[in-house]
Amino acid sequence: MPVARAVAAELRDSGLLHGTRVGVAMFLEPKTAVLSLLLRDAGAEVVVYAHADETDDAVAGALRDAGLPVHASSTATPAEQKDLALALLDAAPQILLDDGSHVIRLAHQERPGLLPTMLGAAEETTSGLRPLRTMAARGTLGIPVVAVNDARTKTLFDNRYGTGQSTVFATLDLVDRLTSEAHRVRPGGAATVAGFGPVGEGVAQVLRALGFRVTVADTDPVRALQAVVAGYAVAPLVDAVRGADLVVSATGVRDTLSLPVLRACAPGAVVSVAGGVDQELAVDDALAAGAVPTVEADAVERFTFPDGRDVLVLDRGGCVNITAAEGNPIEIMDLSFAVQLGAVRMLLERGDELDRAVVPVDPAVDEATARTALAAFAARTAPPGDPVARPADRVEDVRTTRFGDPA
Repeated sequence: MPVARAVAAELRDSGLLHGTRVGVAMFLEPKTAVLSLLLRDAGAEVVVYAHADETDDAVAGALRDAGLPVHASSTATPAEQKDLALALLDAAPQILLDDGSHVIRLAHQERPGLLPTMLGAAEETTSGLRPLRTMAARGTLGIPVVAVNDARTKTLFDNRYGTGQSTVFATLDLVDRLTSEAHRVRPGGAATVAGFGPVGEGVAQVLRALGFRVTVADTDPVRALQAVVAGYAVAPLVDAVRGADLVVSATGVRDTLSLPVLRACAPGAVVSVAGGVDQELAVDDALAAGAVPTVEADAVERFTFPDGRDVLVLDRGGCVNITAAEGNPIEIMDLSFAVQLGAVRMLLERGDELDRAVVPVDPAVDEATARTALAAFAARTAPPGDPVARPADRVEDVRTTRFGDPA
């Protein structure tokens, strides 16, 4: 990860991070392990936590062997998972890197005394920023949170290209485990994508590139119009799923694939979630309504409703690209982690000055990340302040029009 390594090296050389306690609450897999080690090598005291469904025990063991405290186990019960998260908070991190804002919110609920000692946090995801913005609007957010997700070098690449590719590939890999030819999802089939934000755009783009006929459903009329202009069919979700062989939710909103939507799906349709939040696919409601799950393959269950209709649910509605696969490509995560490190530097330098709110990533962080990435890709662009490509002292002429110079 050359971009993240370059940013980490700058942090190390600055000495800003030396002795700072940093909590990393993210998916625990090889790429996030590298981020944790980069933080350590830059001078931080790093503590790691991950949810059971998001933990690779081999990676957790490797980090422990490297001397990092790791509070994570793939076999932890829900109660144990909370205790592990609280153990991270009890290590008193001054900066917290979160994915989904679960631990940030837990700190507010269970360890409010920690908040005044913190410089702030950084949040990686769209779904994690939503509740934090609600808290900020209510005046209950106790620390500044840098919106890493909203950085251009994160959203335009990680969300669209990274999650788009990894979700589709993970979904098709799981479907390939099925022994019944009748339930194979193949290019040329019909697919529905719920949500046309950056993740939904990416999922739809990859599906179409593989030959699927894609229909998009989005309640935002502007997003729906974007999908139409991009060449996709658009319909309400409950209608769009009726003829779909594959349904992917890319909203990050609970109950997107609700019980009525699941019941409207074509018999044997495959349903999965990209990224997502708990119960984005309403598994609990389906079970409460009498759906009977049977295992068809590893991470593939058939949910059969009392009326005989059935859908194939991937990984119990978890974020399939991570919980049932290896996450986004390392080249993409390199950018996201570079932004995370830039957010850490923001908090180190200006944490005391920032409002207790969701704050944007500095534009300078975005630009520096992009320029470092361009160099890593051996691509050339004009340097900052280039007098030809970008005159530094240019002032827009507001007086001259097509009607001639003013008198």
